Amino acid sequence: MSAANWWAERSDLDGRVAVLTGGAGGLGEMMTLDLQANGCKVAVVDRDTEAIDTLTAELTRRGADFIVHVGDAREPEVLDTLFAAVTERWARLDILVNVVGGTFKAPFEGSTPKAWDTLLRTNLMHVLHATSRSIPAIKAGGRGGSIINITTIEGYRGAPNFAVYSAAKAAVAQFSRSLSLELAADGIRVNCVAPDLAPTPGMKKISAGVENSMNYPLGQQVAIPMGRAGTMTDISDVVVFLASGLSKYITGSTLHPDGGTFTSSGWFNWPGSGYDNTLPMDVMHYLEQRDA
Repeated sequence: MSAANWWAERSDLDGRVAVLTGGAGGLGEMMTLDLQANGCKVAVVDRDTEAIDTLTAELTRRGADFIVHVGDAREPEVLDTLFAAVTERWARLDILVNVVGGTFKAPFEGSTPKAWDTLLRTNLMHVLHATSRSIPAIKAGGRGGSIINITTIEGYRGAPNFAVYSAAKAAVAQFSRSLSLELAADGIRVNCVAPDLAPTPGMKKISAGVENSMNYPLGQQVAIPMGRAGTMTDISDVVVFLASGLSKYITGSTLHPDGGTFTSSGWFNWPGSGYDNTLPMDVMHYLEQRDA
């Protein structure tokens, strides 16, 4: 058996139908295109009209079978329209990828209930709405399926100045674990993908105007065990894996395409002295002299 035939047989993605919320720009675009490249029919909703136009042009160029809607995935009515279009067009659903998310940096003290509601709506509530609509559609096919929620490393560790955001993402992770048990007997798998630093448009907005050590190779070497920031394909590859038959016995799990940062959890690889969870003495001396 050739490598291509092996992949096609084991992945079992050809002809599958995938819905992606927030699937037109950045990470979502990469996931959409990678799933389509592996034979999936894709349905996308996104509020970024420019990203929608770019994605539509590329899918058309590929001769793909697709649905693309402009709309805010946080609105239940928008999701109703998308899922109805999927049912009418293909009469099946196999994969749901919830990509929508976002945050801003601010201390919790001084933040407002309106800001909390926005963060919960953006990072948690739309996942519940989209998932609730996907379950009966996937069950109707009797083939099982895969629900994939994009979370973040901040949902699994403390995240100062992102407290509500991290709480929402942690809630998605626990929701996914619990739901995976409810749906396991139907062959519907529920998993999360939790990246860390990756040069996505959303990440650039969060760090806009801030000189971050992660923008420099040395900073990446210190903080990321694998020594580099992630790429969008690093994350999309994991989504394709979880959508495919290669992960057919994995559910209730979180995969961390983060270069090892979640595992290191505060241990830094300092040049010349190796791993330590405190500042090396030469750095301490430098800071003391600088502040003297």
